[in-house]
Amino acid sequence: MPKKELGKLRVIPLGGLNEIGKNLTVLEYGDDILMIDCGLGFPDEDMLGIDLVIPDLSYLEANAHKIRGIVLTHGHEDHIGAIPYCLRQINPPIFGTNLTLGIIKNKLSEHILPHEPSLHCVHAGETVRLGAFSVEFIHVNHSIADACALSITTPVGVVVHSGDFKLDVTPIDGEMMNLTRLGEIGKKGVLLLMCESTNAERPGHTPSEKKVGKSLEYIFTANPEKRIVIATFSSNVHRVQQIINVSARHGRKVAITGRSMLNIVGAAVELGYMTVPEGVLIDVSEIKRYKSEQITLITTGSQGEPMSALYRMAFGDHAQITLGSQDLVVLSSSAIPGNEKLVGKIINELSKNGVSVLHDAVVEVHVSGHACQEELKLLQALIKPKYLMPVHGEYRHLAANRELALDLGMDDRDIFISDIGKVLEIDRKGAKFAGTVPAGNVLVDGLGVGDVGNIVLRDRRHLAQDGLIVVVASIDADARLLLSAPDIVSRGFVYVREAEELMEEIRTLAEQTIIDCLERQKTIDRMALKTCIKDTLSKYLYAKTKRKPMVLPVIMNL
Repeated sequence: MPKKELGKLRVIPLGGLNEIGKNLTVLEYGDDILMIDCGLGFPDEDMLGIDLVIPDLSYLEANAHKIRGIVLTHGHEDHIGAIPYCLRQINPPIFGTNLTLGIIKNKLSEHILPHEPSLHCVHAGETVRLGAFSVEFIHVNHSIADACALSITTPVGVVVHSGDFKLDVTPIDGEMMNLTRLGEIGKKGVLLLMCESTNAERPGHTPSEKKVGKSLEYIFTANPEKRIVIATFSSNVHRVQQIINVSARHGRKVAITGRSMLNIVGAAVELGYMTVPEGVLIDVSEIKRYKSEQITLITTGSQGEPMSALYRMAFGDHAQITLGSQDLVVLSSSAIPGNEKLVGKIINELSKNGVSVLHDAVVEVHVSGHACQEELKLLQALIKPKYLMPVHGEYRHLAANRELALDLGMDDRDIFISDIGKVLEIDRKGAKFAGTVPAGNVLVDGLGVGDVGNIVLRDRRHLAQDGLIVVVASIDADARLLLSAPDIVSRGFVYVREAEELMEEIRTLAEQTIIDCLERQKTIDRMALKTCIKDTLSKYLYAKTKRKPMVLPVIMNL
């Protein structure tokens, strides 16, 4: 009896390629779809007023009946942050490890959803069956506890998704990445490896998290007379645990500030991922009861975020904490690309106020959570995939990961550098790119999701760069009369009191333009009238000032 012809496995990244963050990959086979992660990104500098960026989910919304589940690698924002927005449209079951789901529950409590989320806790080593897919969760080290790689058995072969990982042989939680299991999977044969690329340009190995512990010990020993304020990523519970441990050894009380830090530490303690010695943790409101040298503060704001606790402390806006010469601020993180200016701004402001500042460039108070070149090569050598798709990074990171695979002897034709929306099809005959699906950015601004697009952003940039001129005029359309001289309002263009002559010229030109248009038009067309005012004033203002403010005519027919 002839073998049944197998279908095609479609691999569709909807985020996380040619960008940092917004990670989301879709596997599709027949009538079954599996989502891997569902993260958010942060806005570029030109996305004025935008809070968050999430993946375009229109392809998944159109195929909601096929989605068998979302499997999560770990609890960082760039992997789970878009879930509350995703669940507004679709409601597949979500599978993740204990801490990952604990963070998601906190996040979902802030959103009103049309239906109850279906959350399923799994542990590393367990396997879940979702339609045509069988997903095994494999323990890896990362800068957050409970991180996993995924081994996904499909009808055409095994797909391994590395998630975010590093090889830490002395991890804080005592459990090294499960290389043994990954090696076993590699021996059986792997069709496709989707391998993270964040540190693919960095040679060598990523240092162990324990290295930070030694630096912290030195800082506390060398500064016994200072209050120590440490800013780090709220999700790095191992780092926070080390800070609490070293504080306890030096007889200090620990206070935590910043909403995300309080949320994640609360979840980690409740679920047993952190242990706090009795009497060490105090509320921020209690710090005035103690001398400065008896206090450690753990805070958010290591990226210079303008609303963060550290930013408010630096600029004197924090309700309970004022920083001065008795304080030492430690930035236990590295600046995410694009945040360097914000971090520099905080360091400058703290220094002006006499605060001592230590950061990664001065002392080793941060290590990455991502694999460097030797670890990436080790994973690829263990897995021995037939095909490789570098994921999680800008193009230069993906290309650097490809070079590592070429060094290991892989054929360039078997390495696929993809892009969001691009479909990779794999079957018994081979692998090839086959078309695209809708993909891109959906912008979140306040409560609005997707209601700000390119045109709105273009207008915001226009207003930010050149300002606004509003022309308000009242006409009698039937009599074809301008009832009074137009009012001119300027915002962000010129300071009116110092440019009265120019404003009078604009008013006169607007008045003459309206009268001419009313006389020329056989029937009064208000849109044509507005366009005429806009074009005439724009040309005049550019000739006069070499600026192009947005001209907004408001015509009232009385």
